[in-house]
Amino acid sequence: MNWADWVIIGILLVSCLFGLIRGFVREALSLAIWIVAAFCARIFVGSVEPFLIPFIDTPSVRTLTAFLIIFLLVLLLGALVQYLLGALIKASGLSLVDRTLGLAFGITRGFVIVMLLVLLSLNLTQVKKDPWWSQSQFIPFFVQWSDEAMTVYSRIGDWFIQMFGVTKNHSI
Repeated sequence: MNWADWVIIGILLVSCLFGLIRGFVREALSLAIWIVAAFCARIFVGSVEPFLIPFIDTPSVRTLTAFLIIFLLVLLLGALVQYLLGALIKASGLSLVDRTLGLAFGITRGFVIVMLLVLLSLNLTQVKKDPWWSQSQFIPFFVQWSDEAMTVYSRIGDWFIQMFGVTKNHSI
């Protein structure tokens, strides 16, 4: 194992710890909110982008800005819902069960974080040429899962686009 494998283990352990501390409801909602935010941003970026034309001249910056605006607004609304449900769980007395299930959800989030880091590394850098990348024991596993996740993400995104009748923006 090399340093990259130890970083992966660290990410997974920290994520498990946060899951245990925060509990299942907050963790599940957090993951769902991030996924919904990504899908909403991907689906509606083409609808918001024209409103930014008077303010942003560069098309790529305009697209990225529209994406981020939608993404952050959905995250903000989700945080409000998450807070309200968290208060409800505390009042119900289900904290121990909630925290135990949060541990399992924490590992899921850690897994997703590592997959995203692998995806970004592959798409934004020449990391495949680095010895530490090819010598890692865990990275090939996450590369395979990242490829599968992107296929599923694309299919679900296409389904949402058809469902809501929104024009697909291929730049995101």
